[in-house]
Amino acid sequence: MIYNGYELTWLFFIYSFLGWVLETVIAAIKKKKFTNRGVINAPLCISYGITMVLITVIGQELTPFWLFCASTVIAAVIEWTGGHFIELAYHERWWDYSHVKWNLDGHVCLPVSLAWGALGTVCMLWGNELIIALFRLLPEFIDTLVVWICVIAFLLDILATLIVIYGKSRYANRWKLIDSYFASMSRTLGKILYHHVNHRIEKAYPLKKTVKANPPADSTVFAPGCSPYKLVWMFIIGGVLGDIFEIFFCRATQGVWMSRTSLVWGQFSIIWGFAIAAATALLYRYKERSDSFLFVAGTVLGGVYEYLCSVISEMVFGTVFWDYSKLPFNLGGRINLLYCFFWGFAAVLWIRVLYPPISRWIEKFPKRAGKFLTWCLILFLLCDGAVSSAALMRSNERLEGIEATQSWQQLMDSWYDDESLAKIYPNAIRVE
Repeated sequence: MIYNGYELTWLFFIYSFLGWVLETVIAAIKKKKFTNRGVINAPLCISYGITMVLITVIGQELTPFWLFCASTVIAAVIEWTGGHFIELAYHERWWDYSHVKWNLDGHVCLPVSLAWGALGTVCMLWGNELIIALFRLLPEFIDTLVVWICVIAFLLDILATLIVIYGKSRYANRWKLIDSYFASMSRTLGKILYHHVNHRIEKAYPLKKTVKANPPADSTVFAPGCSPYKLVWMFIIGGVLGDIFEIFFCRATQGVWMSRTSLVWGQFSIIWGFAIAAATALLYRYKERSDSFLFVAGTVLGGVYEYLCSVISEMVFGTVFWDYSKLPFNLGGRINLLYCFFWGFAAVLWIRVLYPPISRWIEKFPKRAGKFLTWCLILFLLCDGAVSSAALMRSNERLEGIEATQSWQQLMDSWYDDESLAKIYPNAIRVE
């Protein structure tokens, strides 16, 4: 069953609420009293919602076995990422699996991840159909209105939580700085939100551990450590290097020079860009671990990532940009074992060989010039992505016989006709 955006959003909120109920019940049983386990004000555990939406997106065509494997990996990555985000933002640890065998940093462990995988499989096979059936019972206007009300309330709730993050991490008593981030919010409302959300978190996780904060980064260096600016540059450099690698790989294996770009302006691979940025963010703290650990992590994460990218591109653009159906050990033609191993080798090569000198080179940029250049590149990539998306959407409209009645449609027909797009995306395959 294929779900639209409203249905996926509905699944997110329902599973977030059900996850909150489950966490609250478990905590109440253990502590013999009611404890609200939601991280934000609303009764939502968003890790459940995010996990189930991702499982729903990629699990449409998987067999139960592969669905279980994908659910296990996705749940583990979400839980690991959430644990490190909380630790980074609050300098606290809200759950700890250090006492369980086969754990990673105490944030995830194999037994719990397997349980997540089983729960995700059950929800995907039986839960989604029931939840969407109830959603479709509502009149069309009402269900749309309900979703938008939930989204707006959710965003407002996130705003309150962000105030807590800024307050607890660095600006606990500096309300003037909070006011600068939320100019439209009065000083009094900011204090109320801060104290209310902070009180909720203190009651929800009374057994949390305080962890030592990372030492402050050198303020005189541009993009120190694994900062956001550093990750943006990893995305840009990874996108360029990945595209160059694929061009030469096609030449070596197929004997032809072939465009492998994701965008219509320039040679840039979004797949590789996000992969390198994510690998840096996820594996940077494990740079001292063994090569075999990095290889296994890169293989698993790379396979899930590539599969997810293939499904999303098909859902959004009606097009798949690669097909491994003719290669052995493939899964739906979206990934195959050999290329998953390539992701593993790439992870080792990146963390061990390429990342250190590139990181040092980036940190040598003048601070002000580096920030200015970074934002210029971000704006360029956003424009490039918007034009590329419009060109692909217009290509689908042409295939469906839709006339160019709007200015943007006429512009795309003039700039990027089918012949031009065939040169930019030679491997693109139109699907229903």
